[in-house]
Amino acid sequence: MEQHRDTPGRHELGDFLRARRAALDPRRLGLPDDGRLRRVPGLRREELAQIAHVSVDYVVRLEQGRTRRVSRPVLDALADALRLAPDERAYLFAVADVTQAAPARRPAEQRVDPQLLRLLDGMPDIPALVLGPRQDVLAWNSAAVALLIDFGALPPRERNLFRLTFLDDGFRSLYADWPRVARECVAVLRMEAGRHPDDPGLAALVGELSVRDPDFRAWWGTHQVRGPRELTKSYRHPVVGALTLDVQQLSVDTRPDQRLVTYTAPPGSPAEEALHFLLRWSSRTEPAGTDHGRTWPHP
Repeated sequence: MEQHRDTPGRHELGDFLRARRAALDPRRLGLPDDGRLRRVPGLRREELAQIAHVSVDYVVRLEQGRTRRVSRPVLDALADALRLAPDERAYLFAVADVTQAAPARRPAEQRVDPQLLRLLDGMPDIPALVLGPRQDVLAWNSAAVALLIDFGALPPRERNLFRLTFLDDGFRSLYADWPRVARECVAVLRMEAGRHPDDPGLAALVGELSVRDPDFRAWWGTHQVRGPRELTKSYRHPVVGALTLDVQQLSVDTRPDQRLVTYTAPPGSPAEEALHFLLRWSSRTEPAGTDHGRTWPHP
């Protein structure tokens, strides 16, 4: 599939700087009104250069993608001038990496260790997934099927939380506030794309979502970024209705590119009661022999 023109690449640093510069309100920074008409929102290039104590020509070259060789002090100055949040600052340093990128290699096949599969099977009351580096769903338990979707019934390439969030109507309808969740997905994917600019799978995923979903395409262009963190998600489940769950993402020591994701409810809460009911209902309606925890080769 043809990649969207804004897939990860060498212009990422310049695109990000322009987007963050445009998002700043000069008045909030205390800049005086010089009476000139602002043709674009946000800071002018010369204003950013002045605040960061660099030349205007240097800002122009960075934004036009004519250089990525930026020293750490200059990056810190730009990040401070742009009022970047911690995730945005980390992303800026990732896309401005001046080291020579190694030739792209085919990623290793994703497998889940048997010990981790046993852990999934041993948590029948907690929906849990094992995710790969692009949020590919590598393994799951029966509780995750009851809460989210029957991953085993999907073709392997469709077992991806980003794809499901934007391209699967049933999965999309689970979220009580889909736009908020979807924007967070875009920001997480943008962060991953910045950290792994030579990953062809990431580029293909961004290209597909950009072509097939106009919301993704618009939000991708805002250059919002964020890393993994503790969060809650609210659902409108067709069986139990509304419930809000805590989502934990745990690293896997033996597989640094994998994460164990769990969905839990506060003890004694209505969400805990709803989740228990859902799991009991699912156990009565589930076909015999359903396979939940098996993984599949995924490049």
